[in-house]
Amino acid sequence: MKIKKSLLTTILVSTLILNCTSVFAQMSPEASVLYQEACSAEHQQDLKEAISKLEQAIKLSGGDSMLYTKLAGLYSEIDNSEKALATYKKVIELKPDDAFVYISIGSIYENQGKYKEALQAYEKALDIFPEYKYNYYNIANAQYQLRDYNNAIKNYNTFLETYAQHSESRENLASSYLSIKDYSNATKQFKRIYDRNPESFKNFSEYGIALLNTNDSEKAAEMLEKAIEIDPENNSAHLGLAQAYQDLGKNDMSYEQYQVVLAKIPNLNTVRLDYANLLADMNKNTEAIAQYNLYIKAFPNDINGYIRIADVYKEMNIFDKALENYLIAEEKDNTNLSLKKNIALCYHNRKDFNNAIQYYDEILAAESGNYEAKVNKALALHALHRYEDAITLYRESLTAKNDKTIKDNLNNALVARGHELLEIEEYDSAMTNFKTAIKEGYSDGFAYYGMAKVYRAQGNNTKASENYEKAISLDPDKTQYSAEYSDFISSLYKPKTTYDDTTSTSEIAVVNITLDNLEENTENTAKTTEVSQPPVVKTSSITMKQNEDLILEGDKNLKNNNLDAAVRNYQDALQLIPNDAVTLLKIGNIYNTKNENTKAINYYQKSIIVNPDYTDGWFNLGLGYINENNLIEAQKSFERVISLDSNYNVGYAYYALGRTFEHQGKTAEAIKNYKLFIKHNNDKEMINSVQEQIKQLQ
Repeated sequence: MKIKKSLLTTILVSTLILNCTSVFAQMSPEASVLYQEACSAEHQQDLKEAISKLEQAIKLSGGDSMLYTKLAGLYSEIDNSEKALATYKKVIELKPDDAFVYISIGSIYENQGKYKEALQAYEKALDIFPEYKYNYYNIANAQYQLRDYNNAIKNYNTFLETYAQHSESRENLASSYLSIKDYSNATKQFKRIYDRNPESFKNFSEYGIALLNTNDSEKAAEMLEKAIEIDPENNSAHLGLAQAYQDLGKNDMSYEQYQVVLAKIPNLNTVRLDYANLLADMNKNTEAIAQYNLYIKAFPNDINGYIRIADVYKEMNIFDKALENYLIAEEKDNTNLSLKKNIALCYHNRKDFNNAIQYYDEILAAESGNYEAKVNKALALHALHRYEDAITLYRESLTAKNDKTIKDNLNNALVARGHELLEIEEYDSAMTNFKTAIKEGYSDGFAYYGMAKVYRAQGNNTKASENYEKAISLDPDKTQYSAEYSDFISSLYKPKTTYDDTTSTSEIAVVNITLDNLEENTENTAKTTEVSQPPVVKTSSITMKQNEDLILEGDKNLKNNNLDAAVRNYQDALQLIPNDAVTLLKIGNIYNTKNENTKAINYYQKSIIVNPDYTDGWFNLGLGYINENNLIEAQKSFERVISLDSNYNVGYAYYALGRTFEHQGKTAEAIKNYKLFIKHNNDKEMINSVQEQIKQLQ
C-alpha cells in the first residue's frame, strides 16, 4: 500500500483560513506587523525568521489562536514535530472546535508512525466537522497502518463516493482488500485503476497476486511478468509468477522462478510446500521428498506437509512410508475423512486387509453410500477369503451401479466360495454358487472345473467329463485341468492304459499355475482361490511320441515363420505333457517376436514355475520385464540367472543386469556388473563397447 504522508497544514492554511491581510482584528497593532513580517519571510522561504517574528507576536498577543496555528504549521515545515504538536495543543486550548487543527495533529502523528494517536485526532476532527469528506481518507490511512482493514475499506469507500478519481485512495483500497484476502474486490479495484491509466500503473505485483487468487492465472502471469521487469528483485512477484506458471502447467518456467527466490533466500521455508508440490508434479520425487521434509521440520504441526509427502510415497508405491506420514497427519486431525481414505488404500496395497477394513468401516460410518469404500472393502474381504461377506457387499454395490468389474468380482467370489464348499463336501451349495456365477456371465473354466469335481464326487461321470472338457476348452493353458481330467479318465479306463517298460516312469510334476491374487490391485477383477495340487500323472510312451511329433511340427512351422501354427502345435504338445519348460519358453519367444509382450511374459513365468532352475526362462523373463519397463522385476530375474549360473551365456546376464541398474540410476551397481561381464566374456568388440559405457558412467 502507498500512503502519502505529506502534511496537510499548508493546504489547510491556504484554503480554509483567512490570508495574512485579514487576520488583524484580534491582534495588537504591533503583533499584526510582526505577523505580516512573518508571512513575508515565509513567502521568501526564510522560515527561521518567520518563526522568530511569530514568537515575538505571541508575546504581544498570546491569546490569538491564529498566531499559534501559523507557528505550528511552520514548525511542521522545518520537521520540528514536538514543537508543532505542543503549539497545536495551545491552539486547541484557545479554539477547541477547530477540526483542521486536529487534522494537522493527526498528520504529524502519522508521519511519526504513531497511527493510534493519529486516528484519534482524525476521528475528533470528524466529530467536529463530518461534512469534510477528505478526512475519511486520513482516517482510512491510519486504520490501514493499524491493520484495521475492514474499517479502512469502509472509510476509503466513503471517501471515494466524493473523490472517485482519487487514484492513491483507490490503490490503498485495493491493497486493503488484498490484505483481508478479498481477492475479488481487490482485483476489481486494481483493474479499474489499470484500465483508467495503464501507462502510469505501478501495482503490477499486487494486481497479479489478486488475479492469481481469483484463478485468472493467465492474466496474473502477465501482470507479474511486468512487475519483475520493473523490479527484478521483487521476490513476491517471482513467487506469484511461479504459482501462476504452475497453475498453467508451465512447470519448467515455474521451477525457474522458485530457483530465483530460493537462490537468494535459501531458508525461505514458507514456500517449500508449494515448491515441493511443483517438484512432485514434475515427477522429481526425490527432490520433492527432500523439500517436504524441510517443510515438516520447519512447520511440524501443519498436516499438509505430512499428507503431501505421503501422497508422493503412495504414488511411488512405497506404502510403508506413505502410511507413516498419513498416520502422523491423522493424529493431528482425526476427523479428516480424505486422510482415512488414503490410509485405507495404503493398508490395502500393503495387503494388510484387516487394517484396511477397519478404515473402510470408519469411512462407511460417516458416508454409508460411499461406493468406492464399499467396493474396496469387498475386495479386502475377498482377499481374506471371507467370501460370503464379500459377496454381500458386491451385491449391494451392484444395486448402486451396474459395473462389469464388480459383477466379475462377485462371480469370482461365488466360484471361490464354491470351491471352499466343495472342500467341506457341501456339494449342493457349491454347485449353486458355480451355476449362479456362470448364469451371471462367468466365463473362466474354474467354475466348470469346480462343477466337474462336484459331479465326480457325486458319481455322475458323464457330467463330470463334460465339465472337465468345458473347463479345458475355456482355459487350455491351465494344465491342472487337463492333468486332473487325464487322471479321471485313467481311473475310469485303467485296462486300456498301456505303458512302455523302456520309458522312464519317473513322476512328472504337474504345474499348479494359480490365478492372480485379488489383493494385488484394488480396482481390477481378481481371482483369489488357489486350485489344489492335482494327483501326479505318469506319461506313457505313446504320449511321449505324440508330444515329440507335435514339437517337431511346431519347430518346422517356426522355421517357416508360421508363428500361429507353431503356437498351436506347442500348445497341443503341452496338453500331453504340461510341464515342459522348453516348450513353454518357445511359445513365449514366439509371442515376443510378435510384440505381444504380456503373453510372452506369461509363458516365461510358466517355464520357471515348471522348472525354478531354468536359466533360459529366467533370462528371457528379465528381457520381457525390460520391455515392460518393469526394472525391479527385471533386476530380480537377472540376479536369479546369475545365482544359478554365474557364467550364463558367457556373462551376458551381468551385462543385462548392469543395463537394468543403469536405467534405475544406480550407477555404482551398473559399473560393477559391467566389469563382471568383461571378466566372463571374450568378445573384444563387445568388451570395448562396455568399457566405453563404464567411462561415460564414471
